[in-house]
Amino acid sequence: MRARTFTTAVLWAALAGSAQLLMSAPAQAQAARYELDPEHTTVAFLVDHIGYAKVLGLFRSARGSYRFDEATATLSELRIEVETASVFSNQAKRDNHLKGPDFLNSGEFPKMVFTATTAKRTGDKTFDISGQLELLGKTQPLTLQATWNKSAESPLGGPLGKPYVMGVSARGSFKRSAHGMTYAVANGWVGDEIPLIIEFEAVRK
Repeated sequence: MRARTFTTAVLWAALAGSAQLLMSAPAQAQAARYELDPEHTTVAFLVDHIGYAKVLGLFRSARGSYRFDEATATLSELRIEVETASVFSNQAKRDNHLKGPDFLNSGEFPKMVFTATTAKRTGDKTFDISGQLELLGKTQPLTLQATWNKSAESPLGGPLGKPYVMGVSARGSFKRSAHGMTYAVANGWVGDEIPLIIEFEAVRK
């Protein structure tokens, strides 16, 4: 009886110790939620113009969020929304054309959305983010090559303290014709392949 009682006591002690370890697991081991800082977010693009040069444009309004676990470098729940009417190419006539039905059709499709549920790590700080781009009501695959530049407490703080910030650079490209945007593709006046340039800082919540 004594041996059985001793064995039972050891088993219960082991189970209790395991439960305590699980309960005391650090919170940072879970994926934290991040929100893009609109003041430090750039979503830009390049468009070939009749082969002479590329026009650089950007969107002045974009927001988004995602979850990221630094310990495992795991990304999830990524969603970036871009206001298509915020397009800017430094030329008012061209910007109005870009907002119209030939291109972004901002009146009918006010948002362009990129979503992804995971990312493949390709290096110490690099990732392939394979997701979906919704534009003009059509959703097509899009892969971004992203670099995790830095994560640290910001040296700039406010009344609530210094935020923890993650900085990312991402690049990718897509064919606008795949989304039904075919204006001036056939004659080669406006490029079909659109390179993307994305730079952002995101604040951990």
